[in-house]
Amino acid sequence: MTEQKSGKPVRGGDSAPDGLVVVDKPAGFTSHDVVAKMRGIARTRRVGHAGTLDPMATGVLVLGIGRATRLLGHLALTEKEYVATVRLGQDTVTDDAEGELTSGTPAHGLSREAVDAAVALQTGAVMQVPSKVSAVKVDGKRSYARVREGEEVELAARPVTISSFLVHDVREEVAEDGTPVTDLLISVTCSSGTYIRAIARDLGAELGVGGHLTALRRTRVGPYGVAEARTLDQLQESLEVMPLATAAARAFPRWDLPERQAKLLCNGVQLAMPELPPGPIAAFGPEDRFLALVEERGGKARSLAVFA
Repeated sequence: MTEQKSGKPVRGGDSAPDGLVVVDKPAGFTSHDVVAKMRGIARTRRVGHAGTLDPMATGVLVLGIGRATRLLGHLALTEKEYVATVRLGQDTVTDDAEGELTSGTPAHGLSREAVDAAVALQTGAVMQVPSKVSAVKVDGKRSYARVREGEEVELAARPVTISSFLVHDVREEVAEDGTPVTDLLISVTCSSGTYIRAIARDLGAELGVGGHLTALRRTRVGPYGVAEARTLDQLQESLEVMPLATAAARAFPRWDLPERQAKLLCNGVQLAMPELPPGPIAAFGPEDRFLALVEERGGKARSLAVFA
């Protein structure tokens, strides 16, 4: 039996309700691989994800099922948290461990003061150049596709916000090619569109030794953390779907409307909005009915997606 209000597991054979699923993505899977797997588990093709994770990365990947796919573009813009390992002393073509090494510079003996100074330069509002093998489009074609075809790609810097950047451990190691390297265990809280691979690259460049990412785990997307994430095997056994209303109330500021105004909003009337935080707002009617995602435009509510 499907229990949508409480978010209880959906047993095999039941059709999945509209809602979100928080997956703990395994290493080696693309985000599309996880979506394909979930389509089989949920027995529907209407599945999407809120923000990609590289194949080498693990951790929180938020999926939407059914009508919840209409929330995903807005969820993808929320703040994210990561833990990662950065290797100083080696550059790679992809800025991570999956790419070919392009240079090696001995990186033993780096002072913690120098590391902290380089970290400080990448904290706050910064201009970041995405990795050349990112999904950023250049003249309508993905940058990674152009690089794979042998093109030289130059991407423009983009504003991102890194609200927290902490170094938890510093370890001197020796890489497989014999290069003395230093591994940093870091955690980052950042805005949508921030590339952790680019952070590793830029940190190494600032210290004059090069750097790349060797491990990455996403621990939070918006309000959804790794503690509530489930592996694909666990979801295959018992598909836990977060109901639409619960997902929206957790992710966005809430606006509660009486019945008459709820009907007007659902009929396309642009109602006057109270003062609320900027960005998408979850509009609710009586009996906790999730009506729509709206945003304020000129003091009026403009619907982004209607669910009632």
